[in-house]
Amino acid sequence: MKHVSHLRSAIEILHQYKGNEPFSHFIKNFFRQDKKYGSTDRKHISNLCYCYFRLGHLLKDLTIEEKILIGIFLSDQSTDKLLVYFKPEWAENKSLSLTEKLDVLHYPLSITDVFPWSNELSNEIDHKKYCESFLIQPDLFLRARPGNEETVKKKLSDENIPFRQLDDSCIALNNSTKIEGIIAINKEAVVQDYSSQRAGDFFILSASGSRIPTIWDCCAASGGKSIMAKDKIGDIDLTVSDKRESILANLKKRFQEAGIKKYKYFSEDLSKPLVHRIPGNFDLIIADVPCTGSGTWSRSPEALIFFNKKEIDKYCQLQKKIISNTVPFLKKNGKLVYITCSVFKKENEGMVEFILQNFSLQLEKADVLKGYDKKADTMFAASFIAV
Repeated sequence: MKHVSHLRSAIEILHQYKGNEPFSHFIKNFFRQDKKYGSTDRKHISNLCYCYFRLGHLLKDLTIEEKILIGIFLSDQSTDKLLVYFKPEWAENKSLSLTEKLDVLHYPLSITDVFPWSNELSNEIDHKKYCESFLIQPDLFLRARPGNEETVKKKLSDENIPFRQLDDSCIALNNSTKIEGIIAINKEAVVQDYSSQRAGDFFILSASGSRIPTIWDCCAASGGKSIMAKDKIGDIDLTVSDKRESILANLKKRFQEAGIKKYKYFSEDLSKPLVHRIPGNFDLIIADVPCTGSGTWSRSPEALIFFNKKEIDKYCQLQKKIISNTVPFLKKNGKLVYITCSVFKKENEGMVEFILQNFSLQLEKADVLKGYDKKADTMFAASFIAV
């Protein structure tokens, strides 16, 4: 039977995967090397693997097969034929709440075992709710760009695509929604997580008269925060940098689609003494720094299995170096916005303490941008003013 074959394939894949690369890359390569799987097969097998990962450290002593079945039962809202075949009594209870499902299992377990690093969490995060969020597939989020809000909603409605509107510009869609060819990505709307959109509220600057504000997006990646800064502030004198040349190539393409033509860019590893001459001082520095990415693990739940807690300190040291090398380029009364997609206290509140202790900056505001109750990522943002 095909669903039994799918289970065997998922078990084989999970045995082979060692966590050395994102699972999405690994499984694509696996299917590329074995052409016997059709698109439906690939989708189902991938889902079985992700159901396994979503349990994290819950019931970790069970076999892979047992964890896949439990993962389907707890995390997948549809009735799976595989579950009907192996566990018909569970399949009959798929519509129950998570609490009721846990009772049906009759295993000695606590949902908080999914994510075992509770003592490392930022203060505002509810550990239990955060663990529960791993059993839910996150949404796909769009940020409609200024003047395109109604256009985006109309295009989605015309295609009978269901969506939720979280605010004037934020739209949530089912994660598997295909929007290519429907929405002009980067021109009409940007694919950007809900919490990432909220981080844009930290970008607002005090009035600078007729002068165009200078902005440095120092860890720019593909430029999403830069596009948001342009949309939030208006005319800006923009500089972007990243240590990865390939990422900057993607940024240039994205900026072209977004209509951003005037900007400076350079490649720089900001954890080391600077090589390039930085073009002046800035009214706003956006530091969306490299981090553990733990706030995004519901999208890549394999990290729950393979994460080493030593990574937290490694990223903290990197973050301190980046901030130390960028703060000197902040104007007096300029703003630094520090952002992570981490849930760990050391990368968040701990870095706020480091910044306040080592630089002439005052904290404007700081917040854990909780997304685990909205099928979104969880992030952290803090803004500082140079004095």
